[in-house]
Formats: sequence, structure tokens, C-alpha cells
Amino acid sequence: MWRVLQQQSVRLGLTLLSYNKVRRMVTRLDAREPADIGDLRRVAWGVAAAARLVPGASCLTQALSGQYLLARQGNASKIRIGIERDTGTELKAHAWLVSGDHIVLGGSLGRFNHLVDHGQ
Repeated sequence: MWRVLQQQSVRLGLTLLSYNKVRRMVTRLDAREPADIGDLRRVAWGVAAAARLVPGASCLTQALSGQYLLARQGNASKIRIGIERDTGTELKAHAWLVSGDHIVLGGSLGRFNHLVDHGQ
């Protein structure tokens, strides 16, 4: 239940505020330690499960929610943003949550060009 409310808050924040303001709220927590694989799996599962109940839970909403959950535990992560290659005139962006060398949320980076990383 907490994860659903947390994702709804992030989704609402992204609707009413700028991405940078929401990101600053998430990253103000002191998160420096790498997470162990068990914590990463629990966050990935919880955020994905909650996303099914939150209308408009985009990849960015999920990545920010996951980053917040990890940061609350003191675990560092970053949001990676990229654009899809070869889409013609249509721009398709995607966001991932990355912790250390692990992609926590967002799937494969394969068909995307890396633009920027945000986070600890």
C-alpha cells in the first residue's frame, strides 16, 4: 500500500511540478552505500507491482519511486535517461533506475542512446 501511495505522490509531483523539483526532493536523502542484490530485487518487485495500480505510472515515475525507496535505506542510485534510436521523426525517451552496475527498473538499454544520469 505504501508503495502505491508513494508512486501516486511522485506521479502527482511530476504532473504539478518540474522533474528537477521532484528529483531534488528524492535525492535530498543521504544515500551513499551500494544496495545488495536482495534489496534491489525487492524494490524492483514492489515498484512494478505498485505501478499496475497507479494510472500513468511511467518509466520515470517508477524510477523516481524506486530511487526514493533505495535512498530511504541509505542506498545510492541514479536515474538514467535515454532516447530510442531510429524512431524517425518521433522522439521516444525512457528512464531507468540504476544502482552500481545493476539496472533495477526499466529493462534493457539496448536500443537506446544514453543522454544523462541524475542522482547520487
